[in-house]
Amino acid sequence: GEAHIWGYYPGKVWSQLVCMIMLIPVTVRGREKTNKKTSYIFVANHQGAFDIFLIYGFLGRNFKWMMKKSLRKIPFVGKACESAGHIFVDRTAPKSILTTICQAKTSLHNGVSLVVFPEGSRSLTGHIGTFKKGAFQLANDLQLAVVPVTIDGSFDVLPRRRKSVHHHRMILTIHDPIFPKNKGVDNVKETMEEAYAAMESALPDKYKR
Repeated sequence: GEAHIWGYYPGKVWSQLVCMIMLIPVTVRGREKTNKKTSYIFVANHQGAFDIFLIYGFLGRNFKWMMKKSLRKIPFVGKACESAGHIFVDRTAPKSILTTICQAKTSLHNGVSLVVFPEGSRSLTGHIGTFKKGAFQLANDLQLAVVPVTIDGSFDVLPRRRKSVHHHRMILTIHDPIFPKNKGVDNVKETMEEAYAAMESALPDKYKR
């Protein structure tokens, strides 16, 4: 529908344009590992503000963001995200996962996927932080594959505590999908651990544990 089109393509073009104007080179690896007609839950590390441009512009998939409910209150932005069909999560209300599942079931079909930053906020050091389990719980409930994505270089372009942009190559690495092995708590835990390991494997040593 229109929400699928207008929620993705304008953001894609705008994001590619921003990277071109700012003279930030981009490399993408692993696009061939996913099927265009299959819906996935992509989970990515959150290095900096340019993560949004990197994923929107270069993931090569029509997708929805899963974002904090508080963002819905931002003038214009919140309404635009809602109209585009992005999924809001209320972390303070455990029961809201049911609402999220219903929204996701409606949105995630015909290759439309979901993108989540499981750390919940940008890294202060470039290292990957602790994952929140929401995205993995959702993948478990919907029995969808999780695709780990590594963002490298965004921390060097514009980290959380800096205001000026540095020209540095950004690399987006798409890993093999992690398909659900069963359903339940163990599946969620195993998928989180596998996703973390895959994500970290494509980072430089200075950003590994």
